[in-house]
Amino acid sequence: MKKVKNYRLHIALWLSILCISSSFSAHAQGNEKIDLSGEWAFATDPKDEGVQGKWFSKKLEDNIQLPGSMTSNSKGDDITVETPWTGSIFDSAYFKNPEYAKYRQPGNVKVPFWLQPVKYYKGPAWYQKTITIPDTWKGKGIELFIERSHWETTLWVDNTPIGMLNSLGTPHVFDLTKSLTPGTHQLTIRIDNRVKEFNVGQNSHSISDHTQSNWNGMVGQLFLATRPVVSIQEVQVYPDLQNKQVTAKITVRRPAGKPGKVSIELLATSTNPQAEKLTPLRNEVNLTGDSTVLELVYPMGTAPLLWDEFKPNLYSLQVRLTAGKGISEEKEISFGMREFNTKGTQFTINGRPTFLRGTLECAIFPKTGYPPTDVASWARIFEVCKSYGLNHMRFHSWCPPKAAFEAADHAGFYLQLESSSWANQGATIGDGAPLDQYIYAESERMVKAYGNHPSFCMLTYGNEPAGKNHVTYLINFVKHWQQKDPRRLYTTGAGWPVVPESDYNSTPDPRIQAWGAGLKSIINSKPPSSNYDWTDTIAKWQHPTVSHEIGQWCVYPDFKEIAKYDGVLKARNFEIFQEKLQNHGMASLADSFLLASGKLQALCYKADIEAALRTPGFGGFQLLDLHDFPGQGTALVGVLNPFWEDKGYITGKEYSQFCNTTVPLARLPKMIYLNNEELRVPVEVAHFGESELKEVIPTWTLTDASGKIVLNGQLAKTNIALGNAIKLGEIRQSLSSITQPGKLVLTVAVGNYQNTWDLFVYPSALPTSKDNILVTQQLDEKALKILRKGATYYLPSKKARSNPTKAER
Repeated sequence: MKKVKNYRLHIALWLSILCISSSFSAHAQGNEKIDLSGEWAFATDPKDEGVQGKWFSKKLEDNIQLPGSMTSNSKGDDITVETPWTGSIFDSAYFKNPEYAKYRQPGNVKVPFWLQPVKYYKGPAWYQKTITIPDTWKGKGIELFIERSHWETTLWVDNTPIGMLNSLGTPHVFDLTKSLTPGTHQLTIRIDNRVKEFNVGQNSHSISDHTQSNWNGMVGQLFLATRPVVSIQEVQVYPDLQNKQVTAKITVRRPAGKPGKVSIELLATSTNPQAEKLTPLRNEVNLTGDSTVLELVYPMGTAPLLWDEFKPNLYSLQVRLTAGKGISEEKEISFGMREFNTKGTQFTINGRPTFLRGTLECAIFPKTGYPPTDVASWARIFEVCKSYGLNHMRFHSWCPPKAAFEAADHAGFYLQLESSSWANQGATIGDGAPLDQYIYAESERMVKAYGNHPSFCMLTYGNEPAGKNHVTYLINFVKHWQQKDPRRLYTTGAGWPVVPESDYNSTPDPRIQAWGAGLKSIINSKPPSSNYDWTDTIAKWQHPTVSHEIGQWCVYPDFKEIAKYDGVLKARNFEIFQEKLQNHGMASLADSFLLASGKLQALCYKADIEAALRTPGFGGFQLLDLHDFPGQGTALVGVLNPFWEDKGYITGKEYSQFCNTTVPLARLPKMIYLNNEELRVPVEVAHFGESELKEVIPTWTLTDASGKIVLNGQLAKTNIALGNAIKLGEIRQSLSSITQPGKLVLTVAVGNYQNTWDLFVYPSALPTSKDNILVTQQLDEKALKILRKGATYYLPSKKARSNPTKAER
């Protein structure tokens, strides 16, 4: 079959297949459902009096559409200086500056620090719906499924309390088997988005106002569903590449008095026509308790298809349970045969070296203020990332919905997940606070919900922790997961601490502009070059290192972007910046400022990424960011805007020259030359493709501003193995033939990949002039007389005339 080159066509093809099977992968086949989307009764509870006032027994008077948030329904309060933002934004000295006085006025409150919602509410809100349970549901198990609630969810059925769930990153599922009988009932749900018993950290992107917003509501799938009384509670699939098999750990629920003998049937299938057809495996099992974990080994044939970034082959494991007459259930679990591991200081995928080229996703969704739960939205994001040469994404202090995992599985994208916390700036970890237990519980929920996805390759507690005992706590956290689940790699926290017990390091050390370095950094204290790397930085570590949040290179705002904010979040910050520019009489220069700062930003990211790729044995990098981060002071750090669109100064094709599976690298000792010098440049390549490259002849060219080739050459033919710091030879070329000063572009090509660098070459000596040149301080009659004879003159500026040089005097 002809290879599909169009990403969107390719995505459309597999999305159509995914839609057919998604109901099986999420829930049991054949179960009856009642869709709860639509209109719900609603009330806010700003004084937190609803529980004591027994609002669950009353009819709420307002209404709201679900799935959705209060903000997407225009519910909540107008923005004022009393708005209870996370982090007390209006108390900052910066915002109290007199120049911001007009933005603190009623009706004109504008926040300069991040995107601003149309409405805001922090506190309990109540949601209520009347349902009718059919007679056919009698005697069956019943569950309420809320795909994503934000976030503390307390449920009542009629006047009976059911319980509370508070996961920030996984569905809220309530067992209502004993509470719902055939007939009419009232569901009442109280959702509270305040920090209460546990504090994940005010800046955690799971709850922060900085990005997705601290919303209140329920999004994604929302329904009631039946389950057999004897049912499959959980299936976890553990691939074993060496033995060409998987181990399925199946948890079966069996209430007292129900059949103890069950039949389990497994069958793995693939939509890939190259996959070997596998046979079913059947087992008869006697259950002894109300919950039993079965471990079954399933052979995957003689040559199972592997999953990676190049060939993201997926299998579906069908698990069928039958227990007595009329009791049956089937689940379908998507998984991949892959092993994400380490070898020395590098990562491996299925035993082959790989390099993480990653960016962050900080829950930035300006249209809705909450993450999308559809696969197509996430597929587009990963498509854009791949077009810029990336293969990895870190979810900063939050966990996305299931759709993100499904899209990453099909895209072959490696994900790092975090347990919803940034325990810093008012929160700590390891000191005995309720957060300590919450992190374990949340990570358990995440692995249970998403652990089978091959894209789920890395897990950490969260971001940049604080606390007197955080190191000991996080070492124990890493050990716990290493022993419990070998399907992924674990580290303490994003950023720190670096400990030998981790599978890999996440550290901010390897970067061209270290935090606090100021003018002492590589790019500020030394002439431009590309011959440095991080060998000395990582020499002390024995496992892979991922550079944490490199980049952070800001650009000028793109004011054309303001019109794109047509959802719940508005770019009031951009409006302030634009007004300040207009007040200084420079509004016409906005696009020029964007272009100039953007070109510099792209050069800085190129330098950061190439330094990582040049470092022998380096593990990878995580950018902050490929797209803008509109929080914490409006950090416009991306070459893309928050909508994953380019800003007009660099394309994915240009970016992927220096960020890709294969990147030619030139170790330039400098980038400014005189024409009496020799260009001597060692050439390398970083190659982390699907296989080694055979009989490649690297080439190089120097071109001028018109694109004309000034000099060119080639290096020796070679085979290129997987890895980096692979030496290809040296460019040695006299520059004497270049007589005119100007910029030249050095291009190095390796197979189908090329990379470029700007060089500047100047004559070693200035040309002498035979003209009669008059240097004068004023154009008087004497000067005019000389000029009439054909002399050339130089008339210094007014400033120069008032401060003449010694020669002029």
